[in-house]
Amino acid sequence: MKSYSFKLWLVGLILILLTSSLWAQSYPSRPIQVVIPNVPGSVMDICARILSDELGKILGTQVIIIHKPGAATVLGTEYVAKSKKDGYTLVYTGASALIYKRITHPETVPYNPEKDLEPLGMHLNLPLTVTVKGDAPWKTFGELIEYTKKNPEKLRVSTIGVGGIDHFNIELIKALTGAQFTHVPFKGGESVITALLGGHVEVTFDAFGKVLPHAETGKLRILLVSKKMSNHPQYPTATELGYKQDLFTGFFAFYAPSGLPEDVKKILIPAIEKVVKNPELKSKVDKMGFAVEYKSPAELKKMVLEDYELANEIALKIGLKK
Repeated sequence: MKSYSFKLWLVGLILILLTSSLWAQSYPSRPIQVVIPNVPGSVMDICARILSDELGKILGTQVIIIHKPGAATVLGTEYVAKSKKDGYTLVYTGASALIYKRITHPETVPYNPEKDLEPLGMHLNLPLTVTVKGDAPWKTFGELIEYTKKNPEKLRVSTIGVGGIDHFNIELIKALTGAQFTHVPFKGGESVITALLGGHVEVTFDAFGKVLPHAETGKLRILLVSKKMSNHPQYPTATELGYKQDLFTGFFAFYAPSGLPEDVKKILIPAIEKVVKNPELKSKVDKMGFAVEYKSPAELKKMVLEDYELANEIALKIGLKK
């Protein structure tokens, strides 16, 4: 009797293993949802859509874009963090939900990216800048810093708001150089650039893609970028100028709920790497003012943790976090 029960148990175990193996081998067997935690037409949405069709072709299934905006991209990211761990619900998210919102408003972020989200690969950087008007007296970043040291807090700097990545970059530059600026936060959008063009501030810390068109017409002058741009090598980074640290850079990356089966990851991660490195798609995104740079899950995890620790240290120092 015991021998018969053991045989039944063994047959059952074999069937479970075979079913599991067949399920993994058939992944994906239905459409995959990619959640965009931002509104339709946003930069995040546009960049994700550029990849979605090609990713679907590589995986042999349809990739459907789902929008779940809100709370500075936290709501959509949270939705995926709490979704089924089967590889059919992914999120295309970025620095706000993974780093800065956790620091400035931790009570609104009900997940821990290190524990609740599985990094699948980074798509691109969103380089940020230090920019002045085209007719400003400062031709280089060094000249700007020298002026601020001689005239502490005289220069006004516009950003998209308190606690945003650009605010952290102001504080990082102050720590690296000893410069002193007066921060003028706005609610976002084009108002940051408009304030600079209108002479209401002398400097802006804003996205490369936003200021580039104005720089190309001579209305603005980019003095520093947070990430080297292969298409625009004339703009230096902080480390190129001899500083020990580059500025924070925004990014977009793919994540899944933590605990994704290994057999699914073996299919999904190489597919994401392949689509990110697609030369045609890379060229299209780079021309938009971004910098495509694939990072593996391990590299992405390391980068996010390092940026979080540095930003958290800054937040504690300036009183953004107790």
